[in-house]
This record gives sequence, C-alpha cells and structure tokens, in this order.
Amino acid sequence: MENYYELPELISEDLIERASKLSSANICDGLSKLGLLAGRCMSGQIKPVSDKMSVVGTACTVETKDGDNLPLHVAIYNCRPGYVIVVSGKAFEERAYMGDLMGGAAEAIGVSGIIVDGYIRDKTGLDEIGMPMFSRGYKPASPAKKGPGGLNIPVECGSVLVKPGDLIVGDYDGVVVVPREKIKEVLEAAEVKVAYEEKRVAAINEYRRCKTEGSDLPDLTPAWVKEMMEQKREA
Repeated sequence: MENYYELPELISEDLIERASKLSSANICDGLSKLGLLAGRCMSGQIKPVSDKMSVVGTACTVETKDGDNLPLHVAIYNCRPGYVIVVSGKAFEERAYMGDLMGGAAEAIGVSGIIVDGYIRDKTGLDEIGMPMFSRGYKPASPAKKGPGGLNIPVECGSVLVKPGDLIVGDYDGVVVVPREKIKEVLEAAEVKVAYEEKRVAAINEYRRCKTEGSDLPDLTPAWVKEMMEQKREA
C-alpha cells in the first residue's frame, strides 16, 4: 500500500491515565490556556455511536477517500491495543466506511477506538460491541475496497490535522487532538483548570446551601470577573 508506515510509539501509560481523567472540554481548556486551541477540535458533526462512549489513546492514522475501506482494513489488522484509528474519509457521504464486522474485529484486537470522517453502518451491532466509535452518521451503502491509501501519515480528519502519535480525546462533546510534543503541557494546564472548577462547584453548592437555609448569601462572582469589571471601569 502507498505511504504505509509502521505504528507510532504509544504515548506513555502515565500520560494516558492522566488524560483519561479529563473530558474533551478540559483538554480544550488546557489547549486554550497555552494558545493552542485553534484547529484542534474536530467538526461537531463527528459524534459517538452512543452518548456515553469516550476514547483516549494514541493516533494511528488512515488516509482514504470515496468510501473505500481497504486502507482501514489494513490498519485494523495491523493495529494493537492503545491506539485510536483516525480515518481521513473526506466527509464522503455516498458509502459507509465500515460496519459491525470491522468494528468487532477492532474490538477483539484491542483497538481503543475509531474516528471516521465519514459515514458508518450497522449501528445496532456497533452499540452491542461497545467499542468507542465516532463518525458523521450512518449510511447503509456498502464500502468500496480498491485502495489506494496511506497509513500513519499526517491526515486531515474533521478539519483537523492529525499526525501519527498525537493524543486523541473524544466524548459526547466532540473529539480533540493534542500534538504529541505538547501533551505534557496541555495536561498540566487542563489539570489546573479542573482544580479551579472543583473549587467553583464547591462555592456554588455553598451558595445553594445558604439560600436553602435562609442564611447570608456568599458572593458568587468569580475573582477574574471582578478583576475584568474593575479594569473596564478604569479604562
């Protein structure tokens, strides 16, 4: 197959474990804090098969087009646990790229999940398999199987550049791609934001408690909002 390259090195278990505790929104907050958010979120049309599905793993990329799934077959049967297969399907609408047979094989192999910039089929079977799968929707039309294609090369999926080895985080809110060289920084920034949000949740709950008990209400305005309001007044 044209442009075929070996699987990238898996992201370390420590980083994957940390990422698994974060949502796609948390990851976006980390990217935003570092000025890296632009071009990192896939199209909102790419959704999970089931609302509760989520995925975290190392990107294994597939280049294909026109509903041809031969490159995806090759990717699945050469994959290993820990990888998320990211398929650049060019948002092709006339054919499904895969169904429950390929999904079942991927799940048996231990693939962490599959992201398809295109359509898939056999939703009922994919629901039963339970492996995280994301796509633009469903189309019963069968795939082509001719090639050419590419594996583990930079691809575009959902309008985002994905390189082999990048971190993929997906859930109901969407799919986010973190460049491999920025993973540690992004996770650190995201974890700081999560800690802040936990404090905010505690403050909101305290406000509710005081309101229920009829006691004096604490100020619920975040410090950063007060600072910005003060800056506006002084401007």
